[in-house]
Amino acid sequence: MDDVEKAILISFDESGSIDSELKSQAVNFCQKIKENPSICSLCIEKLRFCKLVQVQFWCLQALHEVIRVKYGSMSLEEKNFIRKSIFSMACLEGIDDKMCAVLDSPAFIKNKLSQVLVTLIYFEYPLIWSSVFVDFLPRLSKGAVVIDMFSRILNALDDELVSMDYPRTPEDVAVAGRVKDAMRNQCVPQIVRAWYDIVSMYRNSDPEICATVLDCMRRYVSWIDIGLIVNDAFIPLLFELILVDGSSVQLRAAAAGCVLAVVSKRMDAQSKLSLLKSLQISRVFGLVSDDNDSELVSGIAALITGYAVEVLECSKRVNSEDAKVVSTELLDEVLPTVFYVMQNCEMDAAFSIVQFLSGYVATMKSLSPLQENKMLHISQILEVICAQIRYDPMYRNNLDILDKIGVEEENRMSEFRKDLFVLLRNVGRVAPEVTRIFIRNSLANAITSSSDKNVEEVEAALSLLYALGESMNGEAMKVGNGLLSELVTNLLSTRFPCHSNRVVALVYLETIARYMKFIQENVQYIPLVLAAFLDERGIHHPNIYVSHRASYLFMRVVKLLKSKLVPFIETILQSLQDVVARFTSMNFVSKEPTGSEDGAHIFEAIGLLIGMEDVPLEKQSDYLSSLLTPLCQQVEATLMNSKVLNPEESTVQIANIQQIIGAINALSKGFSERLVTSSRPAIGHMFKQTLDVLLQILVVFPKVEPLRTKVLSFVHRMVDTLGASVFPYLPKALEQLLAESEPKEMVGFLLLLNQLMCKFSTLVRDILEEVFPTIAGRVFSVIQRVADSSGPEINTEEIRELQELQKTLYTFLHVIATHDLSSVFLSPRSRDYLNSIMQLLLHSSCHHKDMVTRKACVQIFVKLIKDWCASSSGEEKVPGFKSFIIETFGTNCCLYSVLDKSFEFGDANTLVLFGEIVLAQKVIYEKFGDDFLVHFVSKGFPSVHCPQNLAEQYCQKLKGSDVKALRSFYQSLIEHLRHQQNGSLVFR
Repeated sequence: MDDVEKAILISFDESGSIDSELKSQAVNFCQKIKENPSICSLCIEKLRFCKLVQVQFWCLQALHEVIRVKYGSMSLEEKNFIRKSIFSMACLEGIDDKMCAVLDSPAFIKNKLSQVLVTLIYFEYPLIWSSVFVDFLPRLSKGAVVIDMFSRILNALDDELVSMDYPRTPEDVAVAGRVKDAMRNQCVPQIVRAWYDIVSMYRNSDPEICATVLDCMRRYVSWIDIGLIVNDAFIPLLFELILVDGSSVQLRAAAAGCVLAVVSKRMDAQSKLSLLKSLQISRVFGLVSDDNDSELVSGIAALITGYAVEVLECSKRVNSEDAKVVSTELLDEVLPTVFYVMQNCEMDAAFSIVQFLSGYVATMKSLSPLQENKMLHISQILEVICAQIRYDPMYRNNLDILDKIGVEEENRMSEFRKDLFVLLRNVGRVAPEVTRIFIRNSLANAITSSSDKNVEEVEAALSLLYALGESMNGEAMKVGNGLLSELVTNLLSTRFPCHSNRVVALVYLETIARYMKFIQENVQYIPLVLAAFLDERGIHHPNIYVSHRASYLFMRVVKLLKSKLVPFIETILQSLQDVVARFTSMNFVSKEPTGSEDGAHIFEAIGLLIGMEDVPLEKQSDYLSSLLTPLCQQVEATLMNSKVLNPEESTVQIANIQQIIGAINALSKGFSERLVTSSRPAIGHMFKQTLDVLLQILVVFPKVEPLRTKVLSFVHRMVDTLGASVFPYLPKALEQLLAESEPKEMVGFLLLLNQLMCKFSTLVRDILEEVFPTIAGRVFSVIQRVADSSGPEINTEEIRELQELQKTLYTFLHVIATHDLSSVFLSPRSRDYLNSIMQLLLHSSCHHKDMVTRKACVQIFVKLIKDWCASSSGEEKVPGFKSFIIETFGTNCCLYSVLDKSFEFGDANTLVLFGEIVLAQKVIYEKFGDDFLVHFVSKGFPSVHCPQNLAEQYCQKLKGSDVKALRSFYQSLIEHLRHQQNGSLVFR
């Protein structure tokens, strides 16, 4: 063993026993050898004598790389030597009368050799080496070894060059076209003849080599003359191989693959139809039974489904009536087997069940009424859908407890079912009655089936019923014909043995919720609906996932039925007594992480029920009091004892209060502002008392952020519920909320103020004037950290919170300005911050990267100009504001910022901002007249080298009344100035 061989062995070593330094040296040594001018000779020499597979592989890999990269710079002599040597190896011939051992090596070595030979074909066939295929054919008589190698070469040619299954460069596509054209003209008929002779000769003695040859042939059918295969010799041979019982499964499957390639060959529809009919495909239908080997069944299944796809495609494309009849007959003949295959066989990945069946169903849309056999096919399609959407029983336990495997399977199935449910909807449109009868029967069969299959069958049947409901519009569901009525009645009145299973219970409740529009019109079913949600099938289900989902769905049901549920309120509240008690009983703590959400849905449902005006006032008061009183008592008791609680007890009680606030918040959603303030103020008084209690939380637990957030949320809710009667509570609430607020909480606080301003406008001026200075001081001190921050820490959580605060601040300032509250900026305590606000708005209107924010800032300035500037001659309301607008805002925002290259007119948001900037100029001119125009034209335009004629045109447009014309002209002016400056302007 020489140094080269040693280095190759070391570089390939994966045992870990070789020193890493030594291995690195070996790799470098091998790399340097590749750069040797005589590398090709060295590799061929090694391939002649060395039997070490690592050395053989390295040499073939090196040859492949060198030919691919350096072919153009090789000498003719070197090319001839490589060509002769590689061809001799592939044909089991000696090099210089010495035999080569490559064809005795493992498959991966032979594959690498074929890859090297195909690289030569890429460069040399047919112009330089025109005889490569013709020279190979006589050597096939040497037997299986050479036949195998020839097949590998043809396979490599397909993989590396011809097949369009892989991305190809335009150059590769051109070479592939050249190679295929030359082969068609020169040698394809001889190759096909060789395939036929080999299979005929070796079918009994060496079925493995025959299978190899047929697998190779399958690849070439798509681009060679189909007449070479479809004739009285080859097609009978292929079917004979498929149908001979007891022969090699591999050979039979390979023959089926060739027939599938023939079936899939692209050609005009009429010729394809004639070909398909001539194949008499029905003779293979019986081979898909369970008795046969899975590999054979899989091959035959792929053939049958491929054939069916082609027949269906032909039926769409043929025009003559005779051809349509033939395609219909062929389709009717193959479909029963296709349906069997879909339900019982491993499907080929290339075949889409949904795509094929959707295509077939589409052909029926124009047929009315459907023939009997089409009705049968519809039923079979529904059977397929039902079978396909069924869960595998092996996942039953995983899905029930919803572990990691269960979650993955549920997600996979959810995605997988989407297209199947689209198909179900299409079937339902073509044959609505058949679809409903099928679903009814599926449900009935599932109920009576054996318990080991029960869960999956019931779940699938209910899912079909749910999908049917999803496909129906509201009107159709409201009308609800006899069969729909029967389906819903069966659904509501059935108690499934497997109802304790999570997936069954969930789909059952979802399906009831899906058909609520039918229930709305058929109120006789309401007691059954309520029972399903309130007993152990729903909210009282032992599985926590089910009970939580039931709570949410029940709340939606109540929202929909509302006044129709008034007669049932007592029954509902009684059924929910234990659930409510979990919240209203003293010292309650949920041990479930999602308990609060669950409770919120129940309380929202109760609030919707008892908050209706249909409920008598006395009863309404009793219902509400029975809920609010114990909840508030719990909060008061906790607040009184807060000082004596140890840390663990304190954590428990804080969690408890959070859930109570969530429950009260949800409960209040059912009560309208009109009811609590006008028609029944006593109810409003109860909510005011509750608000009073909950605001105490901010005093006792001033620094517990989750509690502050919950209270803030409740104040939001009370603003909507109590309307203006909430005002007396706001000073205390705002003072406490503002006292300890961090940036994240300040966002929530500003959103509350925005809500107040949007709802009450100028009525909140006094409140706003009181809190604004504190807000301004707090916010301006913290958002400065955003401006100061740079580098990697910009993405920290703190900086993100500050950026969110800054964004909310712009909205807050915008709401103040647009709700006639700009006088707040001028109040004695707020004036100190006026300059900071103006500078922030100016900088943001010119430079903020978000165009929507820039637009908001420009709009604020426009509103302030209108509010604070009476006319060009009037007294200044805000000293210095007029000169600031004319000299600073006017030129910086309206001129310099739009000249910046970051201002892209192609962007929709930027165009909207530009419109606001043009409008701002119009408003400034209307308020300040020539004071603005003179400064803009004499100071602003010269600084950006604006031509005099364009400046004069600008003045005319600004003085005119057509804002659209001004905008259009100003855009063209800016684009002209940009082009003139060519990016050299330094912006202020």
